Amino acid sequence: MSQTTQAIRNVRPLGRAEAADLLIEDERIAAVLPAGTAAPTLPTLADGQGRLMLLPALVEAHVHFDKSLWGAPWRPNSAGPTRNHRISNEQAVLKDFGMPLAERAAPLIEQCIARGSLYFRSHVDVQTVFGLAHIEEMLALRRRYAHLVDMQLVAFPQGGLLTVPGTAELMEHALDMGLEVVGGIDPAGIDRDPIRHLETVFELATRFGQRGIDIHLHDGGELGRFEIERIADMTEAHGLQGRVMISHAYALGAFAPADLHPLADRLARLGISIMSCAPGHFTVPPLALLRSRGVNVCSGSDGIRDTWSPMGNGDMLDRARLIAMRFGWSKDEQLADAFDIVSQGGAQALGIADYGLAPGCAANLLLLPAQNIAEAVVSGPLARTVISRGRVVARGGVFSADSAA
Repeated sequence: MSQTTQAIRNVRPLGRAEAADLLIEDERIAAVLPAGTAAPTLPTLADGQGRLMLLPALVEAHVHFDKSLWGAPWRPNSAGPTRNHRISNEQAVLKDFGMPLAERAAPLIEQCIARGSLYFRSHVDVQTVFGLAHIEEMLALRRRYAHLVDMQLVAFPQGGLLTVPGTAELMEHALDMGLEVVGGIDPAGIDRDPIRHLETVFELATRFGQRGIDIHLHDGGELGRFEIERIADMTEAHGLQGRVMISHAYALGAFAPADLHPLADRLARLGISIMSCAPGHFTVPPLALLRSRGVNVCSGSDGIRDTWSPMGNGDMLDRARLIAMRFGWSKDEQLADAFDIVSQGGAQALGIADYGLAPGCAANLLLLPAQNIAEAVVSGPLARTVISRGRVVARGGVFSADSAA
């Protein structure tokens, strides 16, 4: 064993009855042993005493850190009723906001870490009104926390990709600067040209080396379904299977289940993930049906205390509870499904290859007092210990790591 080997003792992986010891070496799980068999001379990273369940760290698959006002004083919501009203209000507020992005977003990132999320996909506004500012500041913030978390950044044309001159060129700059994923938004509802919007998104992804794609799709009903079908067409034509996500996809909630089977089967075959925050005020994709047809489903907080809404707490375990409440999931196996959406589903959507509790996986872990996954989702205990790459970074819901790289 190397000198960096540590032991996590007497914990219950995924709430199983049989406790285990884990050996952590060089930021990875080196072995999973029966409880009590790890060498007593090894340093103890954590001791669950048979009472704590061990989970892989949570996955925040859709968040907007650059929009958040989390670190700022409370600001009453001034947004209008429509999506375009909210976009223009956000631009007006953030353009001259007196607090730098890092001071607003860094405390939120630490809040998310403290609640157990160590994997993120954050959408970064690419809008001419902000220029390169949000892009540069989010890249700097990612570097600041790179020793603790894995964070993908999406070039997100919030105000429209086609309707605002210069946005497409700014998207190219963002991808050149290091944003990994090409974003899109409401090809019809915002850009009024669904085919050209999608063609532009897929052309960018292909030209920049088969980048991932993540499209905000609020367009509903038959229009939204038409756009989802075209996304599937282009995913297949461009060879981007397994690299495309449709976020929100409200349209999928407008159809009878049997009517969705062929489309769901095609999404599964092409590896197109569906992200849903399971909001209570919109139609939402039928997540159980999609999962039963093999579609990968993940979730995220979306905006957290921003100009769109003051809601959100950055806790993906709480998001699993909200998903269960939205769909009336109350059986243990359904609550486990909700947890899977905020863990394994997110890992698959983001392409995280070393996720889980098996030897070789990254030692990104969550310890908490619960009998099983169902209880963890329902009770969401704050008495959590978060381990990032083999070191404790939060206890009791409080971030404790040095944020300097």
